[in-house]
Amino acid sequence: MEKTLMKQTKALLTDLFLGCYTVFIAKKVVFDLMLRGERHLNYELTESLWILASGALLGVLLFALNATSPGRAIQGIRKPMVKSRAKSPLTWVIVTMLTLTFVAGLRISQVSMQEFLSQKGFQGVMRIFNQMLHPNFGILEMTMQAALETIFMALMATLFAIPFAFVLSFFSARNLMIQHRVLRIVYYASRFVLNMTRSIEPLIWAIVFSVWVGIGPFAGMLALMLHSIASLAKLYSEQIENIDDGPMEAMVATGASPVQVVWFGVVPQITLPFLSFTIYRWDINVRMATVIGLVGGGGLGTLLMQYQGLAKWSEVGLIVIVIAIIVWVMDYASAKIREAIK
Repeated sequence: MEKTLMKQTKALLTDLFLGCYTVFIAKKVVFDLMLRGERHLNYELTESLWILASGALLGVLLFALNATSPGRAIQGIRKPMVKSRAKSPLTWVIVTMLTLTFVAGLRISQVSMQEFLSQKGFQGVMRIFNQMLHPNFGILEMTMQAALETIFMALMATLFAIPFAFVLSFFSARNLMIQHRVLRIVYYASRFVLNMTRSIEPLIWAIVFSVWVGIGPFAGMLALMLHSIASLAKLYSEQIENIDDGPMEAMVATGASPVQVVWFGVVPQITLPFLSFTIYRWDINVRMATVIGLVGGGGLGTLLMQYQGLAKWSEVGLIVIVIAIIVWVMDYASAKIREAIK
């Protein structure tokens, strides 16, 4: 009964969200941007409240009419019959929402083929590419030093993140933490913290740490480490949730302690996937290290920002070539290592 009520509640919340979303898109995008020809979205408190009220009413209507409720379908409360799926009201609701979403994306992104095909813009791009295709090798030594800084900054961020992510992954695995009320609270708390940390881009963390410890590779390493902890913990925990429960159940039946069950029943099953995820994360961190250098995180990104700001495109061209080589080598090496450990 409790499980059914939870599903009904989630279905209602889903329909309320989709109802508000549909009314928002129809009013702000279709009516304001397309029909009235406004250039940007404008928000007013009265109008926002009206949209919320209308959207909530639409959501309740979708939920009340069982055949049109996306929430019920998502939660598995009802499933359209296969033969009538193409003609079902739910299908038309979904098609309408997807169409409005696509139209909204075009208008909000201000997609313009006229500007994309403009002669002036094309000439400007060709001028930049022409200079970049003639790289200035006079800064090669400086670029190689920055490249080493980038690679080792990513390496240290990954190494420091591994133990934290390893421990947190067990607290974030649903199959290990959901059995007891206290453990369930710990599970949801750790998931919330990891999701919040991961949702903030490394670029933002680099700005925070640049203020904290000063501009340089240390700030970049800390930003990458924090983001890597959240990302690796999520990947690790999902792998733990997909393990075979048989060895764990057998150990519990023999009287093994929870720590023994985890160490001998879980860890042997996740070692190789964890290694694969970790190597892949180092590959990602090398790419990210270039980006966070744009805000003072050190490495190639900082060098790239300096020359790009001065419009020295020949120097930028050399840095781009070095970045491309590093990314290609890292991608090839990580793929080979992952193949070897499988």
